Amino acid sequence: MGFHIVLIEPEIPNNTGNIGRLALGTGSTLHLVKPFGFELSDKRLKRAGLDYWQHLNVVIHENVDAFFKEHDDKKMIFFSATANKNHWEIDFEDDMFLVFGKESVGLPKTLLNKHQENAVKIPLYSTHIRSLNLANAVAISIYEGLRQIS
Repeated sequence: MGFHIVLIEPEIPNNTGNIGRLALGTGSTLHLVKPFGFELSDKRLKRAGLDYWQHLNVVIHENVDAFFKEHDDKKMIFFSATANKNHWEIDFEDDMFLVFGKESVGLPKTLLNKHQENAVKIPLYSTHIRSLNLANAVAISIYEGLRQIS
């Protein structure tokens, strides 16, 4: 059992480190799509991932096109604050790819337009914020998926 967590062009090493730790704890694979806003050797990445990083199943992709060329046939869900459906409205499946965009702008509009039927959001109940922290959004999504499939 597990998911594939996909971070498209992550920018903040602490978020990526925390998500890596979450991926390991949930039996998921972490896919990192370049370019990154940090170096993989960044000590903040390692600190957030603690000493678990070496045990993590992480796959590096050179760019978005390379990622989709390899995994285009997989079941994917795209997370965006601008999506119409809530994340609990989808049927999670084992081995599903959960795709998240970079912290500053989210997923590219072209990608969301292409996969609009598979785009979901985590609802917010305040107009004072535009989105959740990336690591928090991944955690909410993964555990909703685990709840559904277990």
